[in-house]
Amino acid sequence: MGACCETDCGLVPVAARQRRTLWLVLMINAVMFVVIVAAALLSRSTSLLADSIDNLGDALTYGLSLVAVGGTLAAKARVSVFKGSLILFAAAFVGVQIVYRLYNPALPIFEMMTGFAVLGLAANSLCLFLLWRHRNEDINMSSVWECSRNDIASNLSVIVAGIGVWVFGSGIPDLVVATLLFILLVRSAFRVLGASLGQLRSVSSESV
Repeated sequence: MGACCETDCGLVPVAARQRRTLWLVLMINAVMFVVIVAAALLSRSTSLLADSIDNLGDALTYGLSLVAVGGTLAAKARVSVFKGSLILFAAAFVGVQIVYRLYNPALPIFEMMTGFAVLGLAANSLCLFLLWRHRNEDINMSSVWECSRNDIASNLSVIVAGIGVWVFGSGIPDLVVATLLFILLVRSAFRVLGASLGQLRSVSSESV
């Protein structure tokens, strides 16, 4: 009983479950980044490229979340601030690609962009399922949940863009969806940063 009071034994199984889940989603996103970025470059799809960058950001985010598992509230909040900054960086990269395509237009290969977006949707749906039970456990896991939920919206948007490219024979739907993904990433980044900074302020005030 005394040892449990000192080490908080009740949290050990939770931390172990979180680590197992994070390792799984980390590996899924790392593999999907390599696959999707190759497909995005071959298909000349900016929205699919945005989706692939999101996978890379998620892989890094899950890696950071593994570091935070079992840590103090302050440590988790600091890691979450960094994760929000990564999402913001990803948004900036997508924004640059959108501007580039506006000045250097290209017609994406809709079959490829749509097919790989469906593959990404399947992978991210699995990640969302794995993370579901952890979404309200702490600030670390809730920010991971936020990233995974955004991925589903990104995949669906790219599928819609692919259909638009096919119907209209134009790259404009691809750029429109890429712009929407850019906005989604920015909003997500500020939500994660806002919650994390609020947690840091709360922890700081309690320690004074």
